[in-house]
Amino acid sequence: MNNSTKQNKQNSNLDKIVSLCKRRGFIFQSSEIYGGLGSIWDYGPLGSQLKRNIKESWWKKMVLERKDVVGIDSSILMNTNIWKASGHLENFTDPLVECQECNQRWREDQLNNKSCPDCAGNLSESRLFNLMFKTHIGPVENSSTPIYLRPETAQGIFVNFNNVISTTRKKLPFGIAQIGKAFRNEITTGNFIFRTREFEMMEMEYFVYPDEDETWHKYWINECLEWYKSIGVNSKKLKVRQHDAKEMAHYSKATSDIEYKFPWGWGEITGIANRTDFDLKSHSNASGENLSIFDDKTNKHLTPFVIEPSTGIDRTIMTLLFDSYTEEESINAKGKSETRVFLNFTPEIAPVKIAVLPLSRNESLLPLSNKVHDLLLKSKIIDGSIDFDDSQSIGRRYRRQDEIGTPICVTVDFESLNDGSVTIRDRNTMLQNRVKIDNLELSILKQLNNNTQ
Repeated sequence: MNNSTKQNKQNSNLDKIVSLCKRRGFIFQSSEIYGGLGSIWDYGPLGSQLKRNIKESWWKKMVLERKDVVGIDSSILMNTNIWKASGHLENFTDPLVECQECNQRWREDQLNNKSCPDCAGNLSESRLFNLMFKTHIGPVENSSTPIYLRPETAQGIFVNFNNVISTTRKKLPFGIAQIGKAFRNEITTGNFIFRTREFEMMEMEYFVYPDEDETWHKYWINECLEWYKSIGVNSKKLKVRQHDAKEMAHYSKATSDIEYKFPWGWGEITGIANRTDFDLKSHSNASGENLSIFDDKTNKHLTPFVIEPSTGIDRTIMTLLFDSYTEEESINAKGKSETRVFLNFTPEIAPVKIAVLPLSRNESLLPLSNKVHDLLLKSKIIDGSIDFDDSQSIGRRYRRQDEIGTPICVTVDFESLNDGSVTIRDRNTMLQNRVKIDNLELSILKQLNNNTQ
């Protein structure tokens, strides 16, 4: 396969995902009716639920199921001195070059040659470009007191270190986690939601004894890998790549990325960094506050090292969309071959867990269909979004639910009115089985659990 053919296939795969996301309500171009805004996206009804499910899964794994991690929700806007102390004002930069012909701007370290990728024009000399968005607080813009939108959530954790210690009485090792928005004025964006200027992060700062940092670094690399596997990502498309010295951040002793094999190549979806004691000591020196912890073993205060697992929610969604997207040839009711598309989401992650489908819009089916829908909505043993769909033919509705990744469809037909039973259809196998409505919740729960394993 030559380079042109390979590029066309990559673009085709991406186009299919983008089209599905727009058509089914996962992701929309932000400000679309005004022409959009570069690399800014809105999550629709299905996309917002998918995002919520991912965040809840991560929070359950990293916080709720552990005894040594607590949560926090820090502000997006913070004192500018924080970014000075953390090194972001000086070091959070990318090398920028500009085409002297078309004036397009590029990151120099992402170019394969020294000419413009768009028009082959000559490029300017490289200069450092700070990625933080700048704004102002108050009614008067004063250039001497700028405020920045945070480029990461980590600093909100570090500056609250003493507050968390005093209120939770945690001892080493322990972690502080949070989920929140971050902003980076990226020079070059692209590949849909993979690289954007506004995004959401799931981060943890795990504080450890300095002589145990390497052990905990390896531990959190493995924990992050296991979480991706638990939400259904194909382990054969995941790998760990260690940073070399040239690409490590100014605060890092060692960093490893978990990468996923996208159609265009391997791309980072999680970074696990050993930040040492850089941040706590930097803020201690700049603020005058002692950000250390008393160690019962030595009866002394020490500044712990920090291991930081940092995961991008948008990139995780991108990973799940590509990893779960499946096309297969099937025979329709008319005996003709057609391509069936489905998203192979796990039940935990699927934005719609169950869809109730009346066989038709016949009025006689409506009362029982609503009864079944209400039964599942109010279930004490089944959680998640339960859809009700009676638009178009049953075949088209099955295909629609397949395409959004719904694991189970429950069909109410005319026979249901006589025998009190409904049909359960599995998304992946398309196999159907008949169950009594009285046993429906337990039957669905069993099938969902089987699909999770």
